[in-house]
Amino acid sequence: MTPRIDPLTLEVVELIGTIVARYHEEYEEAAAKHSLTGAQARVLSLLTGGPTPMRRLAQQLKCEPSNVTGIVDRLESRGLAERRLDPADRRVKLAAATEAGRETSERLRGSLDFAREPLAELSDEERTVLRDLLKRMLGTAP
Repeated sequence: MTPRIDPLTLEVVELIGTIVARYHEEYEEAAAKHSLTGAQARVLSLLTGGPTPMRRLAQQLKCEPSNVTGIVDRLESRGLAERRLDPADRRVKLAAATEAGRETSERLRGSLDFAREPLAELSDEERTVLRDLLKRMLGTAP
């Protein structure tokens, strides 16, 4: 028997779902304005953190490595990403954002503003509490 979820928990879960859906919708629209698919934009965003093994990208995106290969191919053809050999293990291919890729990713992130205004209405203390609660839910709180 599945335990009954209390109404408050159900409401919170539904609100989180609505926020996630709105974020993805805006992310896809922002990506399209930069002539990218949502998947290409996500890979580019991950690559701004530094050169990343293709296999790790697939794990982070929860997809097959062959999908990542195609995405990186398209980013590379536009000069937004490049492949490199891993100096620690030359059998491993790394994908890295180019300067143009980092700039594109930064512009894309800067255009995501569906939550910017509502968050700006919260005090620093409220945003800190919200951040800490979200981190706790994700198990990443210190």
